[in-house]
Amino acid sequence: MQFTPYPFEHLNTLLQGITPSKITDLSIGEPQFPTPLSIQQALQVHTDTLRFYPKSGGEDFLKEAQRCFIEHHFKVCLRDDQILPTLGSKEALFSFPIFYLHDKSQPKIAMPDPLYQVYLGSAQVAKAQPLFMPLSPANHFTPELDPVLKPHLVILNSPNNPTGRTLSLEELKVWVLRALEENFVLLNDECYSNIYATTPPPSILQACTEIGNTEFKNVLAINSLSKALSAPGVRSAYIAGDASILRQYKIFRGYSGCATPLPLQHAGAVGWLDFEQQEQIRQLYATNLQLAQEVLSVPIAPTSFYVWLEARNGKDFARYLFAHTGIKVLPGAFLSPSNSPHSVPFVRVALVYKNMRPILEDLKNAYQNYLKSVAC
Repeated sequence: MQFTPYPFEHLNTLLQGITPSKITDLSIGEPQFPTPLSIQQALQVHTDTLRFYPKSGGEDFLKEAQRCFIEHHFKVCLRDDQILPTLGSKEALFSFPIFYLHDKSQPKIAMPDPLYQVYLGSAQVAKAQPLFMPLSPANHFTPELDPVLKPHLVILNSPNNPTGRTLSLEELKVWVLRALEENFVLLNDECYSNIYATTPPPSILQACTEIGNTEFKNVLAINSLSKALSAPGVRSAYIAGDASILRQYKIFRGYSGCATPLPLQHAGAVGWLDFEQQEQIRQLYATNLQLAQEVLSVPIAPTSFYVWLEARNGKDFARYLFAHTGIKVLPGAFLSPSNSPHSVPFVRVALVYKNMRPILEDLKNAYQNYLKSVAC
């Protein structure tokens, strides 16, 4: 089995031979703010629990903390069997499609394009046909799927990486109704739901309750602490929704060796309940979104921490920017498995540093100079 190299490997190849004196990495969505002390201290206090085998289905205290997070942010109350802690969101996003599609005849999985590469890797292992939903300026970066394609699984990503497009509650309700009527499983990757300027993005779970699907039939949500609390190393996430699906998925995960170490579960539980720190970090990202809008003077979505910047040719601009400023950004073409022409002009810029203004000023100057050079 051969996998397509990760986008960052393509980026390293693209930038070979360029040696700036200083590098500022805006290509990867890795938070650069300190992890809250509450999480660090909980990790230290519980190192003695390393001697115990952790449950692959997560400890009760962690599940309770995650349920409280969902109730606090989305006003949705879950039963214990409607949520399953996972070893980060990547683990679930990769393993769930493999689990769910294994017994399907000629499986099909729909996903946005551009996308998070893990969706496609999972489809490859599941031997599923990927159905790409192009996100472009023409459709306002909105995922669209012809019912005639009849997918078994649809992955949404709202708020979206890389475009920042967030589906409204009404749009999510339409997708939930489609999942019920067309009998496919709908999974929303909500890992950026805690990063927004002013208005909190809705959860697919809220859309379910709005239309009376209180059992979340055919619907699942995945969320993570990594972005919301600058804690990707804690590997704390959940998959929540349809209990009948999660029941079998829990058994499947028991064979995979993906149980979260107990010290990390304790740290994660503290993080899920630290609403004050979540809000403080959200405000830092909100400031960055505002700064980017002010400095770059281009349309910027008020959710997630990315700028989807149109630069005529993303690969050329990424090389130009790196050579002139040392700033690394990710060409949109590397996030588009279908080589969609809609992604080629773009680069993804991650607003992950605390003091973004001087970085954005350097980026703006290089951006303007680049556009002038290609116009000549």
